[in-house]
Amino acid sequence: MLRDITIGQYFPGHSFIHKMDPRMKIIASVMYIVILFVSSHPLSLLLGVLMVTGMYMISRISARMVIKSLKPVVPIIIFTAVLNLFFMTGPSEPLISFGFIHIYPEGVRMAILMAVRIMCLIAGTSLLTYTTSPIELTDAIEVLMGPLKRLKVPVHEIAMMMTIALRFIPTLIEETDKIMNAQKARGADMETGSFTQRAKALIPILIPLFVSAFRRADELALAMECRCYRGSVGRTRLKQLEYTKRDAIALVVMLACLAAVILVNIYL
Repeated sequence: MLRDITIGQYFPGHSFIHKMDPRMKIIASVMYIVILFVSSHPLSLLLGVLMVTGMYMISRISARMVIKSLKPVVPIIIFTAVLNLFFMTGPSEPLISFGFIHIYPEGVRMAILMAVRIMCLIAGTSLLTYTTSPIELTDAIEVLMGPLKRLKVPVHEIAMMMTIALRFIPTLIEETDKIMNAQKARGADMETGSFTQRAKALIPILIPLFVSAFRRADELALAMECRCYRGSVGRTRLKQLEYTKRDAIALVVMLACLAAVILVNIYL
């Protein structure tokens, strides 16, 4: 399960989406989230599914990565779908009635919509980190949050912390996997027994993981100090962010899709 978590990973490439300005990618990701949550009709949600499918095809990210990104959230998807299935009521007659359990057509519809919405949400937002390097992501967040500097908000530091946290997720997952394998080699049993016993079995994993995380943080801070890192003061960029024609095309497409979703919700 740990190896299936792909949050924070970056896959270099030369596709249309890889070459887009990182600021435009963040804006497009926010617009896609809005599209998903505005979609209340199956046809408009189908447009969201087609969008994320097309984006992955353009970026040349394999379908295996999409499945990997969805595996960790399968319990959440099932839990959300079940809640909507059993607790959503409507004016129609129940499809199934058994004791206090009543399943309505509206519940089935909402369960499917919510499950598809969550899957598209995870797949769509994961594409941002798949196609954007941590440095580009930091610069884009800092520029987009630039107006907050007038309110004395440490924009650069916030952007740096967010990117470092995102970047170290795969590293911590890999470290956790190594510690678990080492503990299993020593005879630790983490998959059988009661819930309490399995929770106690995690203690020999959590302690070395925290020690390793603090050591990596100390090494990173030392490395940044050795390179005379002083935050945003006097900082320059090797690559200047610049909008191009492809970013304008992406913005027009996202606006057109958002308008289409709104029209479908209004007239259908």
